[in-house]
Amino acid sequence: MFEKLTGKITDAFRFVTGKSAITEKNIEDAVEAIKMALLEADVNLRVVRRFVNSTIEEAKGEKVLRSVDPGQQFIKIVHDKLVSFLGDADPAARALKLKGPDVISTILMLGLQGSGKTTSCAKLALRLKKDGRKPMLVACDLVRPAAMEQLAVLGSQIGIPVHREEGASDSVKVYGNALVWAKQNMIDTVIIDTTGRLQIDEPMMQELSRLKSACSPDEMLLVADAMTGQSAADIAKTFDERIGLTGVILTKFDSDTRGGAALSLKTITGKPLKFVGTGEKSEDFEPFHPDRIAGRILGMGDVVSLVEKAQEVIDQKQALELQKKMEKENFTMEDWLDQLRAVKKMGSLQSMLEMIPGMQGQINEEDIDKAELKYQEAILSSMTREERANHLIIGPPRRSRIARGSGTSVAEVARLIKKFEKMRTMMKKMAKNTRGGGMPAGMPGMMK
Repeated sequence: MFEKLTGKITDAFRFVTGKSAITEKNIEDAVEAIKMALLEADVNLRVVRRFVNSTIEEAKGEKVLRSVDPGQQFIKIVHDKLVSFLGDADPAARALKLKGPDVISTILMLGLQGSGKTTSCAKLALRLKKDGRKPMLVACDLVRPAAMEQLAVLGSQIGIPVHREEGASDSVKVYGNALVWAKQNMIDTVIIDTTGRLQIDEPMMQELSRLKSACSPDEMLLVADAMTGQSAADIAKTFDERIGLTGVILTKFDSDTRGGAALSLKTITGKPLKFVGTGEKSEDFEPFHPDRIAGRILGMGDVVSLVEKAQEVIDQKQALELQKKMEKENFTMEDWLDQLRAVKKMGSLQSMLEMIPGMQGQINEEDIDKAELKYQEAILSSMTREERANHLIIGPPRRSRIARGSGTSVAEVARLIKKFEKMRTMMKKMAKNTRGGGMPAGMPGMMK
């Protein structure tokens, strides 16, 4: 995400970095380049003007012009401005305002058709379930034919109850019946999927107003498509004026290479961006952190989010055991298979690489051989546990059997075994250097 914006802003910093002192002309040139980058990223014009004016005002101060490292100081100013425009730095301002477990909380999900509203309902429900709440989904989109069925399928996949009424014509009655069921089944959070249309119209707004009056929601979240750029901010503004919003969820955030929606929303609507959808799976749903996103835009990475993703799928005890195996060169193909499957759960490799400082824009999606990873998992899965525990016993007959079982060739099996032996040696060096605080020379090659 943000590849184009990151590249343009990084280029703009060349006017101020590496200089013992910077002048007002340097600052103006850098800010002008940043302004063009923001406009090309489809950021709202009013937002761009505010950003440029406030950045110039602060950057032209004596503190920056006479700083020991004025280039770094200027980058910090841009970073802080990005954070302020992306949202409130206080996590409490972006947290959901829900009641305690003894009282049912209601979340009204709003948005146009095609924005990913129904999918986001399920993603939010799964996140609340992981946080210890007991949510349920209510299908109040009675216009789109497949909406109820889609919500029911998503609910069954993540183990969340779904209330739907085939043939119903009144969303307020559907909600009333769902509330009765929720009280009987100790539900503490009701998430309502509402009607969406291809464009904002009066009948939709009237129905949403009726539903809002009936359920008195604790949260009213607009689901907007990040790919629509600043149009998402305009849609959010209209919904806020007509219905009222408490926050926004941006979908397709992983595909947004420009960033116009994220950078425009907070300034245009005054409402916090609370969550972002980062993929198609139900787990691809994250809280929005302005400081971390600002770091990604400036190519600084987001190590904190990367660690959090890893902690969700990798047990700390297992990680320590794995490090010991790496140090002693006892890392086996069984461990390799476990790591491949764990990495798949963390999301796309592209998104993870972008979180590493300095890697943003360095590796394209085309550079990642996804087919190779599938072949590796297929070959490893076709081995017996004994073979994965000791690859030295895999002779020609076993290689032939593994090739047939994985749909590959004997040569590919042999190549994978050689790759494993080389990787195991590099891992041993990496584990020792990591303990000492360094990084082995072969680390870039291993990442590739």
